[in-house]
This record gives sequence, C-alpha cells and structure tokens, in this order.
Amino acid sequence: MNKKWYKALVLPTLAAGLILAPVGNGASAVYAASTSAVQQEKEIGLIFNGEIMPLTTPIYKVNGATMAPLQELAEALEATVIAEAKTGIIIIRSDYTTISLEIGSKDALVNGKTVSMGAEADLRHDVVYVPIRFLAETLEATVEWNAEQHAVEVKTWDYVSDEEYEEWLEEQEELPQLEMLTPSDIVDRYDESVVMITTNNGLGSGIVIGEDLVLTNYHVIEDATSANVHTIYYDDVQVKGVVTWSQYSDLAIIQTEEPLDVTIVEISDDYYASKGDPVVAIGSPLGVQNTVSEGIISNMTYEYGVRYIQMNAPIDSGSSGGALFNAYGQLIGINSFAVMETSADLNFAISAYYAADLLDSMTEEELENAAFLPPSLPDSLAGASMKEIEDLLEAEFGTVMTSGGETELTKWKAEKDHEGWLVITAQMDPRFYMYYGVSTADEWRMWAIQLGHELHRMLPDDKIQVRIQFQRDYPFKPRGLASDEVKPNGDGKWRVQYDIIDMQLMDQMYMETRF
Repeated sequence: MNKKWYKALVLPTLAAGLILAPVGNGASAVYAASTSAVQQEKEIGLIFNGEIMPLTTPIYKVNGATMAPLQELAEALEATVIAEAKTGIIIIRSDYTTISLEIGSKDALVNGKTVSMGAEADLRHDVVYVPIRFLAETLEATVEWNAEQHAVEVKTWDYVSDEEYEEWLEEQEELPQLEMLTPSDIVDRYDESVVMITTNNGLGSGIVIGEDLVLTNYHVIEDATSANVHTIYYDDVQVKGVVTWSQYSDLAIIQTEEPLDVTIVEISDDYYASKGDPVVAIGSPLGVQNTVSEGIISNMTYEYGVRYIQMNAPIDSGSSGGALFNAYGQLIGINSFAVMETSADLNFAISAYYAADLLDSMTEEELENAAFLPPSLPDSLAGASMKEIEDLLEAEFGTVMTSGGETELTKWKAEKDHEGWLVITAQMDPRFYMYYGVSTADEWRMWAIQLGHELHRMLPDDKIQVRIQFQRDYPFKPRGLASDEVKPNGDGKWRVQYDIIDMQLMDQMYMETRF
C-alpha cells in the first residue's frame, strides 16, 4: 500500500497568467443588500480553527445558505483556486479533491461527480461567494453554528485531530510509570503473538488480539477469498473470515477456524508514544517471518484525520499488519506502509487508538457471521458485454489517487476492433495532465501495470489495448503535433487528441507513455 499526502501545487504566476484568470479577491468590494432573498440580520462572523477570521467582504445568508468569499475561505482550507477565463469555470484543488463550479449554478463537480451546493455560487462586486458548509465539508472540515458569538465555526480535520491529540497527551501524563523493557524482552513476550498471513492475493502480518482473533491491515485482507495464519511454531490455521473492518483507518479483525495458543496482545488507547521514543517492530517483510527491527518515533502525522506514527524502524512489503511496540511492551501501532526509494526512513504505523476503537465496536453478530469481503473485481470477464466492462473499469479504476491529487478518468469505452483486439479507451482530465502529468508519471505507469495485471487475470485469452487519452479543444491550431493529433472540429476550434498511455498485453505487456 502506498499512501501519500501532499499539498496542492500552486501554478507558477506566469503560467497561470497565460492559461487562467485569477478569481477576484475583492478587497475593495462593498457589501450591498440587494435581492429580497438575502436575509437582513446582524453581521455573521467566521471562526476558523478557534480564531476569529477577518474577511475583506462580509458573510451573508441567502435562502438558508450562509455564503462566504470563496478565495479567502479556500486559502484558509489550504486549497488553490483558479478560474478559466474563457469558460468561467472555477476550479478548487486540495490534496485528493477537485471541485469545479460556475457562477449562477447550484451544482458543482466534486472529483467528477455532480453535487448540490445548496445555493448558487454568486458574484458580488468581483467577489465570488460560495456556501460555507458545502466548501468546508467537501474539503473535510466541520461546520457548526456558534450562537454565542453569532458566527459560523469551521474546523479543519487536522485541527480537530490536534485537539484530540492534545487531550490524549494530557491523559498520558496521568498514566502510571511502567518498567522499561529491552528489545529482547519485548521479543520474548510477544514474538509468538505476531503472525504471518497469506491470502490468495499476497501476504502480510497480523497481531493476535483474542483466542481466535487477529488484527491486521484492511488492505492485507481486501479482495481475499481465502487466507491462512502462520505462527512461529509452524502452525498453519485457516481463516474463517473478516469479523469487522474500517477502510477509513485501514484496519480489519479476522477470525481463525481454530484457537491460536499464543499470548494475546492487549489493545488500549492508553499508551506511551512520543516523538523520540524507542520502538520495536515485528512483522514478515518480504515473507521473512517475524523479523524484528528497532528504531525511534520520528514524528506523529495525520492523513485525513487518521493518526500515523512515523518511525525509522525498517519495514517492507509483508510487514503490513505487524506490531509496533513501545519500550514498555505496549502496542502503539499497526505497521502499514513505507515510502520507498528514499534515504529518509519514512515508515508508518496506524495508531493503536483506532484498533482499540474497532475492537470496542465489534458485535456478537459480527463474530458469528465472519466471512470474507466481497471482491471488488470478478474472477472473470468472459462473456461480459462491452457496457459491463466499461462500467466495471470506471467504478474500480476511474478514480486515481496521485501525489498531485485525485483525478477522474472519464468517457470509458470498450470495443473489439477488426483484428480481434479488445480496445479500451478513457480520457484523462486535460488540466490535471498539464499541471501534474510529469510529476506523477511514475505513479501512472504503476497504475497502468496494475490495471493490465487485473485485465489479463480476468481475460487471460484476450489481446487487450488500453489507451488513456488527452483531449482538449483550442481556439487556435496548436503547432508541433502530428497531423492526426490535431484536427478542426467544425466550429472554428481545433481538437487535440493523443494517447498519454498506450498499453498492450496478452502474455506479455508493452507500454508507451507521453508525460
């Protein structure tokens, strides 16, 4: 699993000036009560992450929606705002979220899907206004009404997480002093409690938290139809199924067919974990069962509200689901992923807080009905219609997460050509391609390889070509392109279209990219 988080890139000023027109900041705009739909009342304030946020133009309410200046609110939410001068479309980008909207429309496109904003985006004295709740909640912030201060209160997910973390640190100060253990002591106590998990799709690690219960990462067991747990005593125990899981925190609890006669690891949210503390990781990197590594906590970080422990204790593929212990032998994290091809030792574990929450929420009914999760992809696409193939690929591969943010592939089409090839085409967002194509090229290649692997698995006897395309209309004829890549479209404009990714496969894969 390769999770990454990045701030949205800001387009250089010169390039932005050539392609885009800025959204008006409206510093000199004057608020004027105009239409009857605007509700006249005491001026509404904005509290952002606990502090009153001054605005150059006032908030107002219209038809029940509270409107705020887009530019200022988006910047506070660490999003970039640009507007296409020709079309009037406004684009807001933040991490994995892209919003497109137009003045006068109630609807917006969020990652390619139509969503109602609750009120029309408005333009007042060169200032663009949007509903606060729509923009804030779409960018994963919370919105509440503060009656005492007559203000809308917005809290970003990282601010809320910091509040929770500070409360947790205060609770830690009240914890009793424990005896410190050496790495050898921790191994003696818990080595048998960490198991290797093999599935029909791969392998990972797990932590025994009950007589027949094993905690692991969701991505270890996702799409598995069978699995076995392997102990250091050479016991191979079949997995009955998944009891409960959380995609949000990437955790799952699985149940074995037979009890595991090993020490059970206690899960709690009361544990010591601070930057600089020593840690011990146990797991099965690359299938080397119960490998032990040690290091320190390098940092505490967050991704969409989930707390991660960054450490320099080495982990690798196969370590996912393994245990991270502190110097007191407390489980503080579930090893999850590492950032490869760097000398910075960027290894991450999900805080055990979420494992404790998952265990506490588990029900008797879930225990009785443990079963493997429905696979997201079928075993075979033999006999499937072209429409069924298009719908499946759009659902499972149409949204792509990259370091440049999340983008949608649209206009999926599958057809058999005259040579019997299954040709699959889709279009990449041209704006995303121009802004982030080069910087995310390696990620797109890996995405294409994964897609090719799954297509070959589901259609092993077919010759398959996948073409991910760039397409955009221009009011002029761009130069330097092949004659078949730029053509007039009949309305005075020129359409540019070419393959960004051309992947062909049967028993082997061939791929060309254009980034």
